[in-house]
Amino acid sequence: MTAPTTRPPKELVLVGHGMVGQRFLEALYEQPGAGAWHVTVLAEEPRPAYDRVHLTSWFSGTTAEELSLVSDKFMERHGIALHLGDPATAVDRNTRTVTSASGRVLRYDALVLATGSYPFVPPVPGHDTPGCHVYRTLEDVRAIRAEAAQARTGIVVGGGLLGLEAAGALRALGLDTHVVEFAPRLMALQVDEGGGAVLRRKIEELGVRVHTGAGTSAVEAGPDGRVRAARLSDGTELPADLVVFSAGVRARDQLARDCGLPVGERGGITVDTACRTADPRVWAIGECAQAADGRVYGLVAPGYAMAETAARRLCRGEAEFTGADLSTKLKLLGVDVASFGDPHGTAEGALDVTFTDSRSGVYKKLVIGTDGSLLGGVLVGDTEAYGVLRPLALAGQPLTVPPEQLVLPAAQGGDVTPRLPDKAVLCSCHNVTGGAVRAAVREQGLTGIAEVKKCTKAGTGCGSCLKTLSTVVRDELAASGTEVSRDLCEHFAHTRAELYEIVRVRGITDFTTLVDSHGTGDGCDVCKPVVASILASLGNGHVLDGEQAALQDTNDHHLANLQRNGSYSVVPRVPGGEITPEKLIVIGEVARDFGLYTKITGGQRIDLFGARVDQLPAVWRRLVDAGFESGHAYGKSLRTVKSCVGQTWCRYGVQDSTSLAIELELRYRGLRAPHKLKSAVSGCARECAEARSKDFGIIATSAGWNLYVGGNGGTTPRHADLLATDLDKATLIRTIDRFLMFYIRTADRLERTAPWLERLEGGLDHLRAVVLEDALGIAADLDAQMARHVSGYADEWAAVLDDPDRLRRFTSFANAPDVPDPTVTFVPERDQIRPARPGENGRPLRELVLVPAQGAGR
Repeated sequence: MTAPTTRPPKELVLVGHGMVGQRFLEALYEQPGAGAWHVTVLAEEPRPAYDRVHLTSWFSGTTAEELSLVSDKFMERHGIALHLGDPATAVDRNTRTVTSASGRVLRYDALVLATGSYPFVPPVPGHDTPGCHVYRTLEDVRAIRAEAAQARTGIVVGGGLLGLEAAGALRALGLDTHVVEFAPRLMALQVDEGGGAVLRRKIEELGVRVHTGAGTSAVEAGPDGRVRAARLSDGTELPADLVVFSAGVRARDQLARDCGLPVGERGGITVDTACRTADPRVWAIGECAQAADGRVYGLVAPGYAMAETAARRLCRGEAEFTGADLSTKLKLLGVDVASFGDPHGTAEGALDVTFTDSRSGVYKKLVIGTDGSLLGGVLVGDTEAYGVLRPLALAGQPLTVPPEQLVLPAAQGGDVTPRLPDKAVLCSCHNVTGGAVRAAVREQGLTGIAEVKKCTKAGTGCGSCLKTLSTVVRDELAASGTEVSRDLCEHFAHTRAELYEIVRVRGITDFTTLVDSHGTGDGCDVCKPVVASILASLGNGHVLDGEQAALQDTNDHHLANLQRNGSYSVVPRVPGGEITPEKLIVIGEVARDFGLYTKITGGQRIDLFGARVDQLPAVWRRLVDAGFESGHAYGKSLRTVKSCVGQTWCRYGVQDSTSLAIELELRYRGLRAPHKLKSAVSGCARECAEARSKDFGIIATSAGWNLYVGGNGGTTPRHADLLATDLDKATLIRTIDRFLMFYIRTADRLERTAPWLERLEGGLDHLRAVVLEDALGIAADLDAQMARHVSGYADEWAAVLDDPDRLRRFTSFANAPDVPDPTVTFVPERDQIRPARPGENGRPLRELVLVPAQGAGR
């Protein structure tokens, strides 16, 4: 009897390995018939697919490996042949072969073109002068960063999404930055006139000069042949050392043109709803394709949808791509911007509901249809509601709440979250509806966000829907009476408190060991900072040593606070607000010598704003030598212990509040926690230090000290609760020790003491029993843990300055390690960033307006 022969797999060649190409591979191997294909990938770039959307994060320390979209062993697991740096150069449809740059000839049964797009460079004279760049790939940003080391002024040609990201990168590199946009406003496709005005103002407040309504007519070279200036169409000449063109993209369709495949009039390989070209064996997806509706989509979400369509069709599945949502949400130079649905109100009879807060730079506009449905909108400065508003607009159903409530602040009756209709697309990246999420929770018994993400893929794309996804899942579980999962993330099926105990009890000292033994995958931007905080709170060495350095967020990564304009602030510790004249002089001299803006804070210390990354060690060397240490303004840790002058100076004071504040701040300095900690000590009941608005506050009495806990200011102010009265100093400090350690052990990720105390089972009574009566029998352990922290404290910045390896991370340019030219201007003058005065330009500070939509009926 003859054994059955195994049919050899068919050959599939994927040309292009960007974000869409990788999503195609993932979608292909999610299909039951994927085993019928052997896949070969021809990639132009020298590395596998990476996250181009977050390319700018590379400037702030994100590595190329962290940007990668290819999971470990993905190619090997599926037997994919990946050829990096070897792009396709020709397609022969008669012989069904693809030839690569290296001369490799590949036969195909199916060919998928995912060649993406290329940056459009306007054909202005001098556009190819040395010093001109585009902003598209990791190689582009590396070239820009290297050249910026020798530059003072940069110009970005183009005020769209990528243009503003490029401007943010130049600003972060310390360049005097200009943006030139031919349209009358920035981001003209996404925002309206009102939103564009607010966006421009906020960006100019950051020191970026904006030129709208003007094109670039020429780039001029200097005597050395490099860029010297750019001339605008209105006659303005801008001096420049570096020019970045970000004036849009064009479909990379040359391979299709050369082999005779039809392309659109304005470019793009024409495909049908199955993403198939005129040749039934050739497919095109992403920015290189013109969809059946005649559009070339330049966003990631439509590209992913096309990739999934092609993958299903190749495995004989049913799928169609008939169009896509063009909503966008992003942060540009620290400014939140979003648009969704029909942001310009082109529908007949549409009305605009707008809210403007000139003081805080917030602009919100909703476009309402004649039937009361939400058609679209624009959000600038506050995009918190985007995750709900976008799917509501796409659902096309009448709103169940007045539209004003969707734009007004909570204090004015807004901040209402209506139920998301089942047919509303919650996740546009993977076209997942609210109904699909609810059905997955009900029918498959899912109990957490991680399970829902794995099952539906919602929230695994750009991530802008995660907050709404969490709300839908939580509400659905609550409706069914199911306990909501509190898993930290998809990589750890534990809460933060459980992970803390695992690390503490097992003595784990690194993330890799923890995720290998108690988690899955490689971790994410949720669990990595959490584990970093846990390790630091348990005294696991310096936060910038070894693997711990890679876990830190942007602030801890550079031991400084990242500001909106890309610079950093420096905050030396001033315990209790007490400072000597000599130290005041040092702070003044440092601020003067480095050109830093200074501000006395509400926490009784002095912030110095505007330092570049490479300046931080030099600034701190001066401060450390003068006796200062890190104020930990960048960390989830103790910030300040504020105080009044107490009985030493005040005629009402009954205790020495200043001395106690200093003692407490020095005791708890550097204590890492789930969130920041603030404290205060008042010397009498007049409460001048505002102790009852702090995480822990102390008020003096004639018999001792009253201790209050669980208060905080911010967007949800809460007065602290009285935990104990008339304590002597030793008992007070022991009680605070236990309170802080109990909080650090049991709080959730990014949970301040106020919500923690409200969530704590048994509330204040339980807390009192634990820290005062040792109800859980852990008081000695809490005491010992705090004692280890106090005895093991070392100033983080002093340790950095004494270690050449740690100092290397503060070098901006490998080829220019010394401090750049001190004449480079980075922080704008104070009068350039003044806030608008009330009623400036005839506009009130806050307004809500209902007017006919711009363009209605066109």
